Formats: sequence, C-alpha cells, structure tokens
Amino acid sequence: MKNYVLALDQGTSSSRAVVFDYEGREVASASQELRQHYPRPGWVEQDPREILESQIATARKAIGRARLSVQDIGAIGIANQRETTIVWDRASGRPLYNAVVWQDRRTAPLCDELKSRGLADRVQWETGLLIDPYFSATKTRWILDHIEGARNAAAAGNLAFGTVDSWLIWNLTGGQRHVTDRSNASRTMLYSLRSESWHDGLLRDLDIPSSVLPEVLPSAASFGETRADIFGAPLPIRGVAGDQQAALFGQTCTRPGEAKNTYGTGSFALMFTGERCVESRRGLISTAAADGNGGRGFAIEGSIFTTGSAVKWLRDGLGIIKTAADVETLAGSVLDSDGVFVVPAFAGLGAPHWDPYARGAIVGLSGGSTGGHIARATLEAIALQVCDVVELMEDESGFRFGELRVDGAAAANSLLLQIQADLLGKPVVRPSYLETTALGAAYLAGISAGIWKDSDELRGRWRVDRRFEPTITGVRRKALRSGWKRAVKRALRWSNEEAG
Repeated sequence: MKNYVLALDQGTSSSRAVVFDYEGREVASASQELRQHYPRPGWVEQDPREILESQIATARKAIGRARLSVQDIGAIGIANQRETTIVWDRASGRPLYNAVVWQDRRTAPLCDELKSRGLADRVQWETGLLIDPYFSATKTRWILDHIEGARNAAAAGNLAFGTVDSWLIWNLTGGQRHVTDRSNASRTMLYSLRSESWHDGLLRDLDIPSSVLPEVLPSAASFGETRADIFGAPLPIRGVAGDQQAALFGQTCTRPGEAKNTYGTGSFALMFTGERCVESRRGLISTAAADGNGGRGFAIEGSIFTTGSAVKWLRDGLGIIKTAADVETLAGSVLDSDGVFVVPAFAGLGAPHWDPYARGAIVGLSGGSTGGHIARATLEAIALQVCDVVELMEDESGFRFGELRVDGAAAANSLLLQIQADLLGKPVVRPSYLETTALGAAYLAGISAGIWKDSDELRGRWRVDRRFEPTITGVRRKALRSGWKRAVKRALRWSNEEAG
C-alpha cells in the first residue's frame, strides 16, 4: 500500500515540499526561498513562474531525499498562500502579470469606492469577508483593468483566474484542471458561504466575468493527476486548502471552539466553529474551513498582516540582528520593553482594524531605549495583535477555549510564546511538529486517498512539545494591553492624506 504523502507547502516567503509517512512523521523535506518585488509603495508582487518552478524543484528534492520512488507516493496535498492572485492565458499558460500578493494594498481606492456604493453589508453577508485589498476580487479587477487586452480576452473566455493553488494545479495537470477548493474560494470576496457557489451579483459589482473562475471542490477530493514527465509517473492530487485552514486541520482543531494561531509572515488565528457560520460585526471574518470528511465546516478568523515580517525588518531594515533567530536573545537581554511599543503596520492593519492606510510606528522611546527594548516590543506587538483577535473570537462565537495551539516558524521562539501566554492570560501549546500547514495538506490528501480513515483517527497523532502558562499579574497585563491600544491609534490612517 502507498503509505506516503507528498505535501506541497507554497508560502509567501518560500516553496516547501515534505514527504510524510503513515504515522504523520516527516520523512524528508526541501525548501527554496522566493523573491518579493515592491514596484511601488504598498505594492507586493511575485513571479508566478518562479512560484511554480520552485515548487516542482522542492518536490523532486524531497522525494529524492526520502529515497522513495514515485510509486511509493499515494497522493499529493497542496497548501498555499491565500488571496494571492494570478491571471493567465488559457491557451499559452502565460501569466498576464505578476502574482499580486495578499499583502498588496494597491486596490485600497477601489475598496473605498465599493464601500461608498453601499456594498459592505452584502459582501459580509454573502462571503463572510470585509471589503479590503487583502482579498482576491479587487486584485483580479485591477489586472483586468490595467493590462492591455485583458478585458477583451476575458470576455472571449480566454483567461483563467486563480489563487496559487489553482495556478499550481493547472500547470501540474498540464492545463487539464482549472479548480480550487472551498477554503481558497472563500478568500476571494466572490464566493458565497450561503449558497456555496460563486455569487453572480458580486461578480457584476466587481465587473469580473464568470468565465475566468475555477471550479470549486471540497478540500479532500480528486483535483486531477500530475503530468507524467514532472515526477516520472502521474501522481494524484487529492487534498487542497489555503495555508491557514490547512494549519487548523493539521493541528486537529476539528471540534467547535478549538483554535490555533500560526506565526508566519503574518499571523492568522482561526477557531473552528463547526457547521455554524459565525457572522462577525467587530472586524473578524468568517471563512470556509478545510474538512477531510466532506462536511460543510466553517471557521472565524483574525488575519494579521505583519508579524514574522516585522522580525525580518529588525534584521534587514534596522540591522539590529543578524538572523531572525537572534531576536529571542536580543529581546531577552532586557526585562521588559520599558514603555516602548512597536506597531508593525508596514502593509496596513488587518483584523480587527482593517485599515489599509495605517503605517508602522514606534512610540514611547526615551534616551535609555535600546535595540533590546525595540526587539522585545516587536515580539510583544506580535502577541498583542493575536490577543486582540482571540478576545474577539471568544466574544463573537460564544466559545471559550482553554488553550491556544500555535505553529509556524516563529513558534520555535520560546520567549515569544511565553509573552503570548502572559498577554493572553491562557495557556499556549506548541506541538512537537511545527509545520502544521504542510501536515494539514498531507492529512487532507491522505484521507481522500484512503491512507487514513478520517479526522478522528488523526487526533490521536497530535503531540505536545511544550505548554506555556501565564506568569504575569492581571494588572501588568492590563497595562500592556492599554498601552498597545494607545499606540495603535497613532498609526491608524497615517498615509491617507484626507485624514489630515
């Protein structure tokens, strides 16, 4: 029996591939960094061909390092950076433009226009989302409006739109399948969670023809087979999910009220709400959850745009650390942040503020402030943003969870997780395997391929590495939370000239 699964984990900063065995253990992996391009302030792009080529290259390396043949691989699972938008020509497969990355803010004026037309309530009711440049719809509209010939080609049915999963599947299957899963579709601002289908009215509002859209499948389904020449033999693609829904599934948060936070380029806190779609009125979003059993699961989410990239800024921008891992030592060199607050709104602020015009700020500096204080304040900012959205999750869902499960590269930082537990006032639990995005994609594909029975079987495989308990007083916690809120107010709407 083919008891190995290949997970393709296509993220913002890198493409990664991991081979997992029947026990859910990593056998081998490979990764390759990706370049980001910033043609204008607030614009973020990537080369779609680099995304594809790097993902294929890492998959081949991972299989080779595992010393397996293609015949040993039972299925492929894909997890991908969400909302990032690609439009390509159906005949040639050529992208019309670079991938417009989820962090990109160029469509803020268009979003303002949509809000002025009174569409905010309908968008939220149908899609669970807020009108924001973060989501794919306005990015797609921008490409159609600004690339010569795109409108006519789309009207003739010659163009395909997709998030990164669709782009990968199209190319891996040799153009045979133009598909996505419901978790990725739910991030476009064009997919109705009510009807579980593309919404004709929103397509008209955005002036996007339905002919460009992919078919929507469950997260555990048959997405086609890879071309034989890519890996030496066809491999079935049996699981697909947006990276954060994949991480939620990889953390086995499959019972209502269970929650996780992923610390990546941004941070994304998700709570599984079962078959109930929770409608937020205070800045969270509703989204489709990945479900290995073919059900109609949902989650409520707080999307935070800048966390891990704030540490990267300490390294590349300020130059106060040499590697990202050094931030733990530098931040630990001081007892506290000494009144310094960092608001890392480099790409605006996501939940719960949704302000594309916010910009980064450092407040509370004194003559005694050091790089250590700024580093610690940066880690606190990561944790404080998570606190903001987790608190809202509990209020709006009605669920109270006893612990927050965490993952992602920065979850290796024990100081960050202790700060998180202190500021949250709840235990924070780090699993023994941190790359739960890839693991979730593998689990979805493995269930679909019959390697594992269902999500209940997988719950028994989840293991704890360390549990972080709160250690500070409630008074101290309240003071830090209050100072953070004051600092955020300084950063809101900073780049909007009309805001004065």
